[in-house]
Amino acid sequence: MRCPKCGCQDDKVIDSRASREGATIRRRRECVACNNRFTTYEEVEHEGLMVVKRDGRREEFSREKLLSGIRKACQKRPVSLKSLEDLVDHIVVEVTAKYESEVPGEAIGVLVMDGLRGLDVVAYVRFASVYRRFEEATDFVQEIQKLEETR
Repeated sequence: MRCPKCGCQDDKVIDSRASREGATIRRRRECVACNNRFTTYEEVEHEGLMVVKRDGRREEFSREKLLSGIRKACQKRPVSLKSLEDLVDHIVVEVTAKYESEVPGEAIGVLVMDGLRGLDVVAYVRFASVYRRFEEATDFVQEIQKLEETR
């Protein structure tokens, strides 16, 4: 691990502990050269899990891309980063438990929408508008009416 301050690759681990319900390991490190302390996170790499897109393309599953999309939907909304990370962790667990090598993009989209519906209705509608490719204002109205019916 390269020190973010001086670039040295020599460090020592001071502390390790599980975080996010054991999904990752948090390591506190100290650079041997400049004594700068920094934190790193380790998580299981889900190698080989491919997302099958609507157009048939395949792309490697990325937790970071998933978090980025959810963050965009929740931008300027009163949703904590911890809630978003918990949602992403939940989705990763669901996807990796159910699918071995390929997961349909629709399955991920449904899991995201279900999670956002419980977190923030505005974020849910934002995500749904992109995911379901809303083209007119009536699409938004219909989605909001569906939300009202389920409540």
